[in-house]
Amino acid sequence: MLLDTASLYFRAYFGVPDSVRAPDGTPVNAVRGLLDFIARLVQDHRPDDLVACWDNDWRPQWRVDLIPSYKAHRVAVETQTGPDEEEIPDTLTPQVPVIMDVLDALGIARVGAEGYEADDVIGTLTGRATGPVDIVTGDRDLFQLVDDARRRRVLYPLKGVGTLQVTDEAWLREKYGVDGPGYIDLALLRGDPSDGLPGVPGIGEKTAAKLLDTFGDLAGIMAAVDDRTAKLTPSQRKRLDEARDYVAVAPKVVRVASDVPLPDFDPALPSEPRDPATLDELAAQWGLGGALTRLLSTLQR
Repeated sequence: MLLDTASLYFRAYFGVPDSVRAPDGTPVNAVRGLLDFIARLVQDHRPDDLVACWDNDWRPQWRVDLIPSYKAHRVAVETQTGPDEEEIPDTLTPQVPVIMDVLDALGIARVGAEGYEADDVIGTLTGRATGPVDIVTGDRDLFQLVDDARRRRVLYPLKGVGTLQVTDEAWLREKYGVDGPGYIDLALLRGDPSDGLPGVPGIGEKTAAKLLDTFGDLAGIMAAVDDRTAKLTPSQRKRLDEARDYVAVAPKVVRVASDVPLPDFDPALPSEPRDPATLDELAAQWGLGGALTRLLSTLQR
């Protein structure tokens, strides 16, 4: 089981009231909410391995170089020496280091790589896996990794993690008319305002799905632009032709990396905390209470 950790702690932050606080008054709603999420996922799915995949760089420069608008609207502070700082709610920012410390003390593998997003870590680990993989994320971009033959699916939270949309190839075809790899073409044609991907003007989700059904893939669609006998409307042909520069680079931006250099780590789901003394200190300092107790109990079963 691979967790898109930031996606989950953002959901926890907005789903748990910020009246949930540490003894010193610091909000810990994201911390406690994430611990409850993990406990529920372990309880319901009993994975052998669990990896909290991390955004070491939420907006990699190599993606920005290709599409400058990539996540640009989410930049809070630009930096010259490292990743730009993301716009994050003030009361969430101080909780992220606590989440890191708690996961490390528990012994839950937390894996990131410089210059890459958690999506890229997930893509690399999914490619390496020899058994089934469940990816837990609220990010539809990762639908591209769905592969029934290799038992790769996405568990997309609808309400917390107790109600999950199990995204397999049948669901993708029913919803979008594409398979996992086809979702890349659909996403870049449609665009995604939340990621600053412009898409092809005038080509929405339904039109993109129809074009992919007709021409097979992005390459087939672009070949049709040059084929005057192909069934494209004049406006579609014009818009796609004008978007050639974007279409040429967008696949590399949208496609998750599969060859990220990762550190050595143990993905095995722990049954006991790696560092009980530190965990006790964190629990007391941050008032983790029942959320941590529930997770520890679930891990020990």
